[in-house]
Formats: sequence, structure tokens, C-alpha cells
Amino acid sequence: MRGRAVGECDLAHAPQSGAAPHVASVRWPVPALTDQDGAPLIDSTVPHSARIFDFWLGGKDHFDVDRSAGERVLATFPAMTELARCSRQFVGRAVRYLVEEEGVRQFLDVGTGLPTAGNTHEVAQQLAPDSRIVYVDNDPLVLAHAGEVLTCSPEGAADYLHADAHDPDRILAEASRTLDLDKPVAVMLMGVLAHIDRYDVARAIVHRLMQDLPVGSCLAIRDGTDTDEAYKTAMREYGESGAVPYRLRSPEEITRFFSGLELVDPGVVPCPLWRPYPDGPVAASGAAVPVLGGVARKLR
Repeated sequence: MRGRAVGECDLAHAPQSGAAPHVASVRWPVPALTDQDGAPLIDSTVPHSARIFDFWLGGKDHFDVDRSAGERVLATFPAMTELARCSRQFVGRAVRYLVEEEGVRQFLDVGTGLPTAGNTHEVAQQLAPDSRIVYVDNDPLVLAHAGEVLTCSPEGAADYLHADAHDPDRILAEASRTLDLDKPVAVMLMGVLAHIDRYDVARAIVHRLMQDLPVGSCLAIRDGTDTDEAYKTAMREYGESGAVPYRLRSPEEITRFFSGLELVDPGVVPCPLWRPYPDGPVAASGAAVPVLGGVARKLR
């Protein structure tokens, strides 16, 4: 990454807004880190996907157990840090496309993970300051951290919802406090569907999130695929670490998440190959990166 922060390559291509950022108005209270009896809600003895991904990206918001699980994956699949960077860069390019080419100004980012450089709201609001974003995650640490660092443009909004991807009805109901669901929304599912154990359930979640959104809404997905044996072994070991398993799926299965929608070019492809910036970095492994990304629009 030439010594730059993760995601900076994406932000470098977005025009800078003249408005100074401000702390976002978080409409849902940041959850307490202990329950009513004083017991901690964050279990630092069990690895969590958001914190493990933070470790792979070189962040600091993880525990020893997360680092141990992440290192175990790296021992089997050393390219995991490159895969994590490529995955993060895809988010920035997808958001840029959605704002500039599709005219989207509302985003529902489910399974966002720990805040880092190049978050959805940062990219969107640098391009369109009036963009409105709702993030969804079920890790209390993500919510607590977001409450401290979340900033957005004065014209827009960026809020967090503490919820699980298995409850799309609640997600939509709560998101409607910030987003106008009668206007186009881009649903972002970046690496979260592979944490849904059953494929039919994952597809049902996608369908429910999209079914009532209006024409012009979009869906962006990024997930790992089963085309690399070392990656498959590493993800099997990942599940054995105690973290929520990450279910790799075939390219055909990932593509079927977009059923009923119109895929935009170049379709569902390895993330480094999805609309790379002409002057931006491209992973050396290119098409061999076993994580796929795609964007589709709703036409009816």
C-alpha cells in the first residue's frame, strides 16, 4: 500500500468537501459495555470477526484471542492481509460508483465492522455531503468505538444500529428513522453473508432487505469464495478458533444473491478487478484473490 493507511487509496480519488466534519448525531444509544448486573457484554475470551478483520488490516481494536485467531489464518493463508486490503478497497470503489453513477444518497451498511479509514459515510459524503448512512453491527465494541469516532458532513447523517443480520425486519424498521425507504437505498453486505450458516437463510435475508425498497435501489456484496484450497483450509481453521464460522461459497452461489436485480459491469468478479481506478493500486494476485464483489440495481 506504499505506506498509506488502508482505504486511503480510495479516498484519494474522492473530491474533498469544503465543509468541516462534525460528530454525527447517533440516534441509537451506544450500548453499555456491561449488562444490568455489571457483567461485561464484550467477551474478550472469544474471537470476533470484526476484531479479527481489524487485526488483518493492521488496526489496534482487538484482543489477544482475536490476534491469535488471525495469526492462525495467516499461517495457513499468508495472503490474508492482502485479501483484507483488497476487500476494504472494494468498498470505497463501490460507494464511489453508487454515488457518482447511480445517484444514490442513502446507504444501509449491514455488518460494517470496526470503523477504519475509508468507511462508507466518509467516501459517500466526500462525494455528496447530503448522503445518509446507517451502519449495522452486533458487536458492542463496534458500537462503542463508533460513538467516539463517527463524524459526518453537516448536510448528511451517519448513524449506527445495534442489530443482527438475521433480523432484517428490525433493521429496516430502525433504519427508517434515518433513511427515507421510499427513496433509493444502497444495501451494503460486505463480508457478512458468509457468517450466515445456511445459504437459503442468507438469500432470504438479502431478499427481505431489498424487496420493499423502491426502483433505483442497489445491492453491493463482497464475500469469500471456495476457489482457493489454502483459503478454504484457513477458513475451516478460523471456524475452529471459536469465531463465528465463515462459510465460503461458490461463485455461482454468490452471484445468485443478486437474483432479480441487474448486475452492473463487470458483474461478480474478484474484488481487485471490480472497476479498479486507472491510477490506483491493483493486487499483484489480481484474478486469483478468492473474494468476489459485485453491485446490482433494482429495476422493478
